[in-house]
Amino acid sequence: MKVKTILVSQPAPKTETSPYFDLSDKQKVKIDFRSFIHVEGISVKEVRAEKIDLKNFTAIILTSRNAVDHFFRIAEEMRFKVPDAMKYFCQSEAVAYYLQKYVVYRKRKIYVGNRTFTDLTKLIKKHKTEKFLLPSSDKLKPLIPEELDKLGISWKRVDLYRTVISDLSDLENVFYDVLVFFSPSGIESLFQNFPNFKQNNTRIAAFGNSTVNAVTEAGLKCDIIAPSKETPSMTMALDKYIKEANKK
Repeated sequence: MKVKTILVSQPAPKTETSPYFDLSDKQKVKIDFRSFIHVEGISVKEVRAEKIDLKNFTAIILTSRNAVDHFFRIAEEMRFKVPDAMKYFCQSEAVAYYLQKYVVYRKRKIYVGNRTFTDLTKLIKKHKTEKFLLPSSDKLKPLIPEELDKLGISWKRVDLYRTVISDLSDLENVFYDVLVFFSPSGIESLFQNFPNFKQNNTRIAAFGNSTVNAVTEAGLKCDIIAPSKETPSMTMALDKYIKEANKK
């Protein structure tokens, strides 16, 4: 069956140079964006209940832009002035670049991983004497605490935000040829919003092993999988699939 419409379960891109827009133009398909999940900040009262004192830490591990936003939000709400000497360990260049929203980049000690958390641990290991704080969501990949425990460092996790399922009731009678997911939470949201969802002729695209597993565990068929050696991005995987589907 041909692909004419795609729903990406993420917010719409903020720039006009997104590869999704290029894909839409190239393949003449309609691509919509909608967050199936969203993030809500945890209150200061709840954070205080975790018995975390920000002044006890000398380094912050930042795995996402959400972690950056909510660390500085909580610091401000707690009236904690982040010391200039604080070290920042960022999982990717994107996270490090985003950090500039809050600190003067050239005046801070910022260490940047290549993309994966395992890459970042190699840098963390070189600074074993620091006391690390990991700002996170209520849903944290088990790999992260496992990797940090292996290093034998002093570290604490603090939940600063939570992942919440979005209300998608307005999509109840809207149908797409392809649904694109990037996390198991997206699949959870799909079934919480539409408990009687049947895949029928809808194709499902999934990014990452955990998302693929969530799709199959939900009894659905995963038609498009990324990343792969041939298609390292979701847009490349979609492009390849659409070429095949639409030439029939």
